[in-house]
Amino acid sequence: MATLKLNKTAAPKKESGERRAPLRGKGVSRPRQTLEQAQTERREKRAAFEQRRREETPASAPSSPSSRPPRKTVAPKPQRPVFHREEAAPLPHQPHQPHQPHQPHQPHQPHQPHQPARRDQRRATGPRVPREAPISNAEGERLSKVMSERRIASRREADEWIAAGWVRVDGRVAELGQRVQPDVRIEIDPRAQHEQAKQVTILLHKPIGYVSGQAEDGYEPASVLIKSHAHWKDDPSDTKFNIGHARGLAPAGRLDIDSTGLLVLTQDGRIAKLLIGEDSDIEKEYLVRVEYHGEGSPMERFPAEDLALLNHGLELDGVPLKPAKVSWQNEDQLRFVLREGRKRQIRRMCELVGLKVVGLKRVRIGRIPLGKLPPGEWRYLAPWEKF
Repeated sequence: MATLKLNKTAAPKKESGERRAPLRGKGVSRPRQTLEQAQTERREKRAAFEQRRREETPASAPSSPSSRPPRKTVAPKPQRPVFHREEAAPLPHQPHQPHQPHQPHQPHQPHQPHQPARRDQRRATGPRVPREAPISNAEGERLSKVMSERRIASRREADEWIAAGWVRVDGRVAELGQRVQPDVRIEIDPRAQHEQAKQVTILLHKPIGYVSGQAEDGYEPASVLIKSHAHWKDDPSDTKFNIGHARGLAPAGRLDIDSTGLLVLTQDGRIAKLLIGEDSDIEKEYLVRVEYHGEGSPMERFPAEDLALLNHGLELDGVPLKPAKVSWQNEDQLRFVLREGRKRQIRRMCELVGLKVVGLKRVRIGRIPLGKLPPGEWRYLAPWEKF
């Protein structure tokens, strides 16, 4: 393939004696002026400026007075009235005062700004409003205790309502820790009743191996069984499970780890007080399988006198027990109906008369029976059910 070559014309060479002009910013810089040269240049510029000024001055003639705009007339300011101070009457002759010793010079105090009068120093300008008398806490019982005794709410729940301002006593908002008379009029805000209506009570058929309260000795509490899959399918309440229903549940009654049967878990403090309060008289029914001197079927061999002691006459820890209802359910099973719940009460009662408990099941609390609720499952306390 042929290649096209262009003949470039060579630039003419400059003579060796010719000097090339330096580029901007490069080459030989301008020599710096001396002081005398700078002063001379400044005087020449000043003289040229004065010459131009003298030449321009005659050309600009002053304007005639008639061409000037008239001045704006300014109204005179009104004079302020002059007040003459009256001559003060001469003071009566004062007796000669003895010479006072010279007082040392006091340092100058800075000027203090005017401070407004305090609220308690101001004079009332409107009608005086009578203040309410302070609430007396010297006598009476605590309001939360009175509310608990009237079964309005538990003591803890009552304190929460009082702190929220939802309780009135004789028309006045109650205070936390307030003491009242037993016959006072107590009003509850509807918001408190609405919150109380959201609380649920759960009936659980507790199996063996779970503790009724807090976890202990590696055993889980019975409240862990409150799951959606363990909800009894034949629950008559038709209440839908909510995850919030499993929170804040407290056992209303004791059921030992090796016992089974009906256990009440509730969020309502009123129900807890009703079932396990000091003055509770709700019946609890149990079926107890026993052995007598290591042999089964003790019904015919067990003395009638000991059976009478189980009904009434025993004491635990030096405290007499309340009367109970104890009878034979079958040849090896007793039926207990108690109105109190001491720790391991039934087992200790049987030991005092020579019986050994080999099985214990709670089948009723008040008017609520265990029924057909399977072990490990639970249901809601229906709104129409009462203990």
